[in-house]
Amino acid sequence: MRVLMISKACIVGIYQPKLEAIARGGVDLTVLAPPSWRDERGVQRLERAHTAGYQLREIPIRFNGNFHLHHYPTLGREIRALQPQIAHIDEEPYNLATWQALYHARRRGAKSLFFSWQNISRAYPPPFSWGEGWALRKADYALAGTAGAADVLRQKGYRGRLATIPQFGTSPDLFKPAVDRPERPFTIGFVGRLVPEKGLHILLRAAAKLDGDWRLRLVGGGGGRAEFRALARALGIGEQIDFLGQLPSTDLPAEYHRLDALVLPSLTRANWKEQFGRVLVEAMASGVPVIGSDSGAIPGVVGDAGLIVPEGDADALAQALRDLRDQSRLRAELIEKGRARFLAHYTHERIAAATVAVYQKLIS
Repeated sequence: MRVLMISKACIVGIYQPKLEAIARGGVDLTVLAPPSWRDERGVQRLERAHTAGYQLREIPIRFNGNFHLHHYPTLGREIRALQPQIAHIDEEPYNLATWQALYHARRRGAKSLFFSWQNISRAYPPPFSWGEGWALRKADYALAGTAGAADVLRQKGYRGRLATIPQFGTSPDLFKPAVDRPERPFTIGFVGRLVPEKGLHILLRAAAKLDGDWRLRLVGGGGGRAEFRALARALGIGEQIDFLGQLPSTDLPAEYHRLDALVLPSLTRANWKEQFGRVLVEAMASGVPVIGSDSGAIPGVVGDAGLIVPEGDADALAQALRDLRDQSRLRAELIEKGRARFLAHYTHERIAAATVAVYQKLIS
């Protein structure tokens, strides 16, 4: 079957093994991705890290960095030339890029599906509400990243076929436990956007409550960096924190091997709650115990393979960190459970197989 995927997310190299796995499932796959994507972390350029068995092609983008309005001026020409049986639109139904791809796919007789992480039922103003309603009526299939996102699609009136599949998996060969642990202080990690809703101020306050020798490594970009640096200095822990900035995705496996705990202390906002937290999966795959807040999808992703604390509770987070540092049996148990949970649910192969099954249903 011929499948065309339109995806700005696929510029990230560590996401691309899923595309290779889809191609191995008997799919003639072409992926169109922009040369770069801008957000609050900076500019992420297209990485060609895993490209066997399918075509990964650049496509010009307009309004780069605008989540709702970005689109691809040559997309209609690409769809006309490729004549796909299926257009996999790796975007939310309320975005212009989705409407554009769905319009051209329907003109060429291709089946279509979109993807959604949105786990809060938000009412958008026109024209986004109009476009979202049209996409929900006209798409042939929907993929939801979590059960919460699937519920929102149904609440908004989507009545078509739907599958709950995370957007990307993680590679068990790239992300795997370290062979040994060199001597080092207890090292805590955060990987993600340096923005308030990720709860970094809670993590800093929790770390300040720890005694003994410890380090905190913060990986990511975002507008809150200066604010978090100032808070660390005010708490008297500035010398124990490394702000590493945004790393290439292919550097992340080695980064997890420097950690003894990965923390995702996300905070629910009126217009956002944690939609998945794939860094939790990467850490579990890498043999790193995880601690997450109870925001959004985090408890469902972690299951019993990590520690969950109430969001916004620095005291509870500090105690969870002490427990991981001081209890070797707990650490070993969570390392084993985390790797097992990852292999059971979150590999690229499992997610690719579920995606190919959707394709087969579309054309059967």
